[in-house]
Amino acid sequence: MYKFLIASALSILLFQDSPVISWDLNNRLEWSNFKGKPKPENNSVAVTASGITFSYSTKMSDTRLIDYNYTVSADFYPDKSWCLKEKVNNNILNHERLHFDITELHARMFRQRIENTRFTKDIEKQMNRLHNAINKELEALQNKYDAETRHSQNIEKQQEWQEKIVDALNKLVRYSS
Repeated sequence: MYKFLIASALSILLFQDSPVISWDLNNRLEWSNFKGKPKPENNSVAVTASGITFSYSTKMSDTRLIDYNYTVSADFYPDKSWCLKEKVNNNILNHERLHFDITELHARMFRQRIENTRFTKDIEKQMNRLHNAINKELEALQNKYDAETRHSQNIEKQQEWQEKIVDALNKLVRYSS
């Protein structure tokens, strides 16, 4: 079995001193990026720790929101990601890469929702609601991906998911970082 780990902006504090790799189409994950200590007790061959981090700043008057800026990032945490090097192969690497791609897909969806939201003076609550919702959706899709591909063992389903996620990323290219 192969598992993943999702980290949110709230947990960024846990990773702030650790290296982070932001999603980049031209810089795909390699096994050398998985630097964490393996935890074979969870019956996994590899674990991808990734998550969506965000920040924003606001300009407020006494009565309203004047302006805001934000950043959203799909990040991979090398020190929390690991693999059993003697058991991995390219198929498993592609499976783990797609976990990170799914995180990027949800980062794009988050940016789209931010762009389509009319924020008020309660922007903090609104941003947190959006972030919490996108993280729940991200976790659900990651779990569905693992279940349907049997953690990379179903090659046909793995290919279907690859095509599905690439298509979804392309549809949201406007919201890439």
